[in-house]
Amino acid sequence: MVKTEPLRSEWPNNHSKHMSFPGSRRVTVLLCAALTAASLSPAFGQASNSEQKPADQQKSDAGRDTAKRVDEIAEAGRLMTGPAANPECVWLGRRVVNLLWRDDLDTAFRHLEIYDRFGCPGGHVQASFRCLVRQGIDPNASETLNARVHACWINPNATPAPAASAAPAPAAPAAPAGTGTR
Repeated sequence: MVKTEPLRSEWPNNHSKHMSFPGSRRVTVLLCAALTAASLSPAFGQASNSEQKPADQQKSDAGRDTAKRVDEIAEAGRLMTGPAANPECVWLGRRVVNLLWRDDLDTAFRHLEIYDRFGCPGGHVQASFRCLVRQGIDPNASETLNARVHACWINPNATPAPAASAAPAPAAPAAPAGTGTR
């Protein structure tokens, strides 16, 4: 005799009649959907005319920055000769020097690979960075890092400003008594 499994309708009902909530899944899904929609709707209504004006100002500022960069690249092309004066070399080289100053070496080396691929002179990056390190950046000066990098890119042999070289170097702290070199 072959035993067969009972049909599903013949299975015993293990669910309590008092604890069952028919349609509870639907209610839960609808409740979650309503809460999600309610939390997202204020975000869509946040834009107003007062917030659009700064965005317009940002666009005009970005336009001025772009025009300034184009002017600086054109200036470098007029004042310099050789491959370092090419616009792509000026743009990439200045980025490399800026990234090196900010200690972002990974990104600087990635940019340097592109710089080399364009046939730009690597020695100019080195000389510009040397100029930047020699001159340093005074945090109280109104001159920005980008302006100093641009000045060093155009003339890497520039000497530091007299005010920076005239400032006395801070004295090294004296070694505490009783300690020696090991």
